[in-house]
Amino acid sequence: MSEATTPGAQGDSGFELGTDGPLVIAVGVDGSESSWRAAAYAAGLARRQHALLAVVYVQPWMAMAAGLGTDVRSVTSEIADELVAEIREAVERVKDIYTIRWKFLTRHGDAYAELAKAADELGADAVVVGASQQAGHRLVGSVAMRLVRSGRWPVTVVP
Repeated sequence: MSEATTPGAQGDSGFELGTDGPLVIAVGVDGSESSWRAAAYAAGLARRQHALLAVVYVQPWMAMAAGLGTDVRSVTSEIADELVAEIREAVERVKDIYTIRWKFLTRHGDAYAELAKAADELGADAVVVGASQQAGHRLVGSVAMRLVRSGRWPVTVVP
């Protein structure tokens, strides 16, 4: 009688039996209502899967404002600080109900490029974003659509 082997059985470095769920879930936040819903959804997934939740805020590069002498970096840094404070407050509210492992990353530049780079660096198994509310994204393409089109991770778009 021959013994059947499971792909990825002991000794195979590709798949580890018992860890078939996501290890890292990346979520993009920008302070909008849809990004907060995306963060809540991703947090629920991470909690249930015992995965690390990587919350990524991309500070936009505003060349026009920088050219006019506006201190864009300090303004977007303040937004990042406010987001971290809100996330910590939310985590504190639920700490007696459940725990979640999370980290906050701040990047500078194009939201799609930086979120994709962060997901790659973290080895994210999934990316969650909120649906764009901006009309111009129908023409250029939203961050969510660009992530989906890249086909590098499962992407969940939360309305």
